[in-house]
Amino acid sequence: MLGIERVIDAIAHELDLDPLAVRRRNFYPHHTASAHGVTPYGQTVEDCVLQDIVDQLADDAEYAKRRTAIEAFNADSPVIKRGIALTPVKFGISFNTTFLNQAGALVHVYNDGSIHLNHGGTEMGQGLNTKVAQVVAEAFQVDFDRIKITKTTTEKVPNTSATAASSGSDLNGMAALDAAEQIKARLVEFAADKWGVDPAAVIFLPNAVKVGNEVMGFDALVKAAYMARVHLSAAGFYKTPDIHWDRAAGRGRPFYYYAYGASCSEVSVDTLTGEYRVERTDILHDAGASLNPAIDIGQIEGGFVQGAGWLTMEELVWDDKGRLTTHAPSTYKIPACPDTPDIFNVALWDGENPAETIYRSKAVGEPPLMLGMSAFFALSDAVAACGPHYPALRAPATPEEILHAVQRARG
Repeated sequence: MLGIERVIDAIAHELDLDPLAVRRRNFYPHHTASAHGVTPYGQTVEDCVLQDIVDQLADDAEYAKRRTAIEAFNADSPVIKRGIALTPVKFGISFNTTFLNQAGALVHVYNDGSIHLNHGGTEMGQGLNTKVAQVVAEAFQVDFDRIKITKTTTEKVPNTSATAASSGSDLNGMAALDAAEQIKARLVEFAADKWGVDPAAVIFLPNAVKVGNEVMGFDALVKAAYMARVHLSAAGFYKTPDIHWDRAAGRGRPFYYYAYGASCSEVSVDTLTGEYRVERTDILHDAGASLNPAIDIGQIEGGFVQGAGWLTMEELVWDDKGRLTTHAPSTYKIPACPDTPDIFNVALWDGENPAETIYRSKAVGEPPLMLGMSAFFALSDAVAACGPHYPALRAPATPEEILHAVQRARG
């Protein structure tokens, strides 16, 4: 992804075009178009919303106006140069190893109305447990604090897939929903039989259940079902549909859907020292119908900072014997709070996932990492203001590399 964006950046410089204009010309066709784009590995892209996201972000961030102002600033500033870049992201969601696209979950409803949940995903601070608990709470229409999650263990949910490929919520959320729906179906059948109503007349309300014309608490229905010996436990399972991959041929449909996003960053560069600062970043990212906007925005912010750090400061150094010397935080520079943009605006794209994912949400984990490219190409844009030649800025864009690129731009 970084490589082809670099190619586009170089083409734009050679043709004296705005890099965003060249990027727009190379998007996959819009999802409403009759002819869909096809990837090099043979998958048809039917859900591309990059055009809409980029257009909205360019308007919200006033990209064209700011680019004009930056060009005027650079013309009168011999030392400090500014740059701006707006870069898109299209990220496929699923494991390329098809068999890993499966998950299990275990749900128990106790006779006091409390709910126990266990699933095959690993919580590592990304909010997975919160999202999966929200799924179960939504299914039963009960308060979130009624759900108790226990640690991931194969004693309860066997054969777990890795919590990776940004698919933790997709897979485990659907598995948990499957388990919850099994129990709900038994409760509906029990209530319809006991109170002599049609199953369609059993409706789950917030912390209550309406059975015909009678409304009772969720606890009361569960207690009655327990007394009638209704099974209140279920193991759920989910496997991602409609995916396949021929690794040998490099062909197939490895991704269930794509996540999209765009980032606009503005930077300032001291051309005497190579030091730089990310002044502002605006992000618009596609999380579908977000399961938890607060968690997703946090993931986007963290992903951007991590991606910008990867491309601007995380330099790997080996000694003359091939040993990695930047192997720990004491020798390896990573972004910290002062490295975040002074102005940092993050918003979620308003749209549902056309694929049948958990409540039409989209994965948010790895895709925002690539939003950090906007910081790198904004630095390249700033350096390009130093002279007529393409700066060919190398990643990571450390101050030393920026100085080298300034020399190349000046010839």
